[in-house]
Amino acid sequence: MNKALLNSILAGILVTMGGGCRRAVQEPILPVAVPETFSVSGTRPMVERWWEHFDDGQLNGLVDEALGGNFDLQAAWDRLAQAEAVARRAEATVWPWVDWTGSASTSRRDAKATGTTETQAHSLGLAAGYEVDLWGELASTRRAAWLDVEAQQEAVDTAAITISASVAATWYQLAEARAQVRIAQAQIVANKDVLEIVTVQFRNAVARAADVLRQRQLVASTESQLIAAQETVEVLQYRLAALLGRTPELAWGDRPVGLADVGELPAVGLPTEVLWRRPDVRQGYRQLQAADQRLAAAIADQYPRLSLSAGVSTFSGAPVRDLFRDWLTTLAANVAGPVFDAGLRKAEVERQRAIVSERVHTWSGTVLKALAEVETALSQERQQAMFLSSIREQLELARQTYERNRESFMKGQVDYIRVLESLQSLQALERSEVTARRTLIGRRIDLYRATAGSWDKPRPGGAGDYFTAEHAEDVKDAEDALVTDNRGQDARGTQGRDALATRGDSGNAQVSP
Repeated sequence: MNKALLNSILAGILVTMGGGCRRAVQEPILPVAVPETFSVSGTRPMVERWWEHFDDGQLNGLVDEALGGNFDLQAAWDRLAQAEAVARRAEATVWPWVDWTGSASTSRRDAKATGTTETQAHSLGLAAGYEVDLWGELASTRRAAWLDVEAQQEAVDTAAITISASVAATWYQLAEARAQVRIAQAQIVANKDVLEIVTVQFRNAVARAADVLRQRQLVASTESQLIAAQETVEVLQYRLAALLGRTPELAWGDRPVGLADVGELPAVGLPTEVLWRRPDVRQGYRQLQAADQRLAAAIADQYPRLSLSAGVSTFSGAPVRDLFRDWLTTLAANVAGPVFDAGLRKAEVERQRAIVSERVHTWSGTVLKALAEVETALSQERQQAMFLSSIREQLELARQTYERNRESFMKGQVDYIRVLESLQSLQALERSEVTARRTLIGRRIDLYRATAGSWDKPRPGGAGDYFTAEHAEDVKDAEDALVTDNRGQDARGTQGRDALATRGDSGNAQVSP
């Protein structure tokens, strides 16, 4: 990625910082070329709770349970709470601090000349301090912290999409496994019926002993397939229980589980709409914005600091009642700036600039991956639908072939091998048809996962959302603190950033546009 594109993206960050609210991300310059449309799209409207498209009440209940009980999702909520705490800590730095102090002491001196002398001292005081944010360092740090909160909220939404998709995929894998059990049971019955027929034919000297053995082998093979399918049913129930946050259990053994109809292809929308709907893309952009704010803070840290302090205190000896008679007040302004730090602050600026570049490239990869996932899901669903149609056509032909060969064998017109071959083909296609149906559902789930956005979710334990309108305004101020420099409206920020920009350091374009 060339420097011109990098600077364009960073300039876009400054222009779009006003879109700080989580549900109203404005669209900056994307780091890669985005097509105008996807290769294919449907007409069915998308819904936020995408799994409801399957019209499966049991699945709806399972996803709701997972969103409230899955421990990976709860851990994501915990990381959000951590980010909020860090942001509130950064928020506190822009306010004055006030401390109180108090002391009481008694000293005793024994001397031969003066005898014993006892002295008491008491004091109370208040001290306050405030750092004037001359260059916007504290404001940039605060904005970066709240952008981290936004990024972590998007991470929660990404985790919710992943977990809901995993629950849906596992649920329909369980439905497939249950269907394979039923198919295996029916095939065992059918194979035993054929075994009886072949045995009778053998006794009548029409079939050979090898034919009986082959049919017995087919019965045994089908029984082993039943065992494997039953094992899969149990394993998937354990996996589903873990996704829901339950102790692994066989809780769905008797429930009816069926494969849903995928229905019409949904209207996925335009590529740009899908990108800004995806929380992982939004998260990458928020992380880039936060990195840009930290770079601004690192630049501002190279310049002098101004702090104000004030104090009031009272002292007394004995008695204590004299404590509030004498007062001492102080008011001071302190200026401190770097003289020599062996390149410490400059190195930090370079590090933050490299982080910004890293975020740009990471975000670029996320955007490309998102586009690829959507196109892949669309292509795979289209091809899988064609494959399922072919399997069903083959299944119908195989069923007709088996019926005719079976009738001909009963009449002695064909040998057993043709019956066996047609029976094995039919039974394999019966199993393949169920797998193909479930795979098609899985492709649709992949499509929903690739195009899904955020939806309202209650926080675990009823915790409140700390991101308020006031904090959204803080994020919006990220634009004002940087963009207004060009209008001469922010003298404090202009002095620091312009001073560094005049040093010819081209990497500072993102903070002095």
